[in-house]
Amino acid sequence: MKKENYLHFVLYPKLFAIKKDFNTKNYIQEIYALTKRLIIQGLKRPSFIITGILQPLLWLIFFGALFQHAPIEIFTFTTKYKYFISAGIIVFTAFTSSLNAGLTLIFDREFGFLNRLLSSPIESRYCVIISSTLNTIFINFFQVFTIMYICYFMGYHIVNYQNLFLIIITLILLSNSITNISLSLAFILPGHVELLACILIINLPSLFSSTALAPLVFMPSWLQIIASINPLSYAIETVRYAYINSSWNLNSIIIETVWGRANLLQILFILFFFNIVSFIYVKQIISNKFEE
Repeated sequence: MKKENYLHFVLYPKLFAIKKDFNTKNYIQEIYALTKRLIIQGLKRPSFIITGILQPLLWLIFFGALFQHAPIEIFTFTTKYKYFISAGIIVFTAFTSSLNAGLTLIFDREFGFLNRLLSSPIESRYCVIISSTLNTIFINFFQVFTIMYICYFMGYHIVNYQNLFLIIITLILLSNSITNISLSLAFILPGHVELLACILIINLPSLFSSTALAPLVFMPSWLQIIASINPLSYAIETVRYAYINSSWNLNSIIIETVWGRANLLQILFILFFFNIVSFIYVKQIISNKFEE
């Protein structure tokens, strides 16, 4: 080989990608291992989970006592404000926990574990997203069911199995979409300080611009428009309807927004559409970030 050709071969090698067949068994095993790791991490730091339970309970107790004489029965089907706010606090618990999902990922990135994971021969990088979502859903339901159980001893009625199924579906749809947004921020932002700042900016404004603490008719017109756009309002009203009524169907009117009435089927479609958009967004970010 001539020296010129040899240098050309060394400096400009012919690169090719070795494409292996997708192995579903390995993919499921990776998701299981990563989810198990995140759950073990959470059990080693129980203060994070306990705080996620105590904070909503404080909101429920103090806001319920503060506005116990509010004329809520004039505009809603409930007779007491504490029954009205309970649905909002349950959804807000799942929302806050999902919003914090990106913290674990960004700490893994800062400590170098994410780089080692992505450089390992895994089936797909999307198993990181799926495992984080599953871990968040597990935490959400542990916190939500704990709050519902405590509320039962505080005098709140408990829902039947049919309504509980509706609550679970609603919370899964909401949690998955918010988790995708949080994970997207974890990939985009430079560090955990910036992510915490975004969480603080998003968290309380989302709560107060929804129907968690007050019905739409209590709000000024400009806030009614924001609350009608906020996906949190639709999830809250669905859970509230499941708490108040003993049965439901897909044509049940759940909320009356500034755009008009929305039934259960339309709300589930909105939450599902929000899921699809958030998943495509986080998938695109991963593809651009790591060129998978």
